[in-house]
Amino acid sequence: MKKIITIFALATGIYACNSGTDTKPGATTTTTAATETAKADVTSTPEFMKGLDLVKGSDCATCHKIDEKIIGPAFRDIANKYTNNEATIDTLAHKIIKGGSGNWGAIAMTPHSGLSLDDAKAMAKYVLLLKNN
Repeated sequence: MKKIITIFALATGIYACNSGTDTKPGATTTTTAATETAKADVTSTPEFMKGLDLVKGSDCATCHKIDEKIIGPAFRDIANKYTNNEATIDTLAHKIIKGGSGNWGAIAMTPHSGLSLDDAKAMAKYVLLLKNN
């Protein structure tokens, strides 16, 4: 009886591993344009590069790193918290310019009133492009 149960369990496992695939052995698969777009490397886009340059030229690295919390949250944590849309970009840009506190703890972010709204938006876009997929 143990042999029958073991064979049944193995057969079920093998079947489960192969279910959902329609390819024949040796056949190659192609990816759709949507899949390729989702996997596109955003680090080479002009939006990413402009934001990166602005962030590097500012004092952001004093409080933020991409994947590590320092004083403020990691950029990737910010990106993973917010949806990448115009409303969010506008909100984050205003927070960059005006500063603030409360969303990530009691320590306030220093205002960056010398930044233009366009530059702050470019920085916000850069941060949001760091989102994990």
